[in-house]
Amino acid sequence: MTDTTCHMSVSLDGFVARPEQSRDDPLGKRGQELHGWHIGDPRATGADETASGRLTRPRGAYVMGRTMFGPVRGGWDGPWNGWWGPEPPYHAPVFVLTHYARGPVTPAGGTTFHFVTEGFGTAYAQALEATDGKGVDIAGGASTVRQALDAGAIDELTLDIAPVLLGGGERLFDGVGTFGFEPVEVLHSPLTTYVRHRKRDGG
Repeated sequence: MTDTTCHMSVSLDGFVARPEQSRDDPLGKRGQELHGWHIGDPRATGADETASGRLTRPRGAYVMGRTMFGPVRGGWDGPWNGWWGPEPPYHAPVFVLTHYARGPVTPAGGTTFHFVTEGFGTAYAQALEATDGKGVDIAGGASTVRQALDAGAIDELTLDIAPVLLGGGERLFDGVGTFGFEPVEVLHSPLTTYVRHRKRDGG
């Protein structure tokens, strides 16, 4: 069976996003400080290029939370179709967890966003069915990753640990009782330390 992956950037104090998410600050105030390694910091090295390539490698389907898709809360009362402009980077089906039903959104480039109101298990099952043998990626945010961890869905988890203290926001592992992974590779640059983990046998 093809692996389910997850690749998340996290601060030294465990946060993946700051408060006050908005259209201008998709990751909250200062949240972008976690992501210089793949958004053009001139200090980037070969390790950053390797990690960026893994992050953007094609996958067969994706699962993400509503806040990963956009800042709109409550009912779908506006035209919001994602952070990524007219052609999102996924080029595959994306299953978005939400409490509010909405028809699929199909921008350019082969991405279709499907909005799933029945919870993580249903979204993940639909992603597995749609993956065409290329694997599923759990794209975030933190709540969706926690649900995937609780369900035992993730086979490979890469953490990009940025030398940043955010001091508040959303923690990746809040409420997660066990960590059934072991590190199999570490890459390092001045921007981030990348630790790739695999699920332990029997984990």
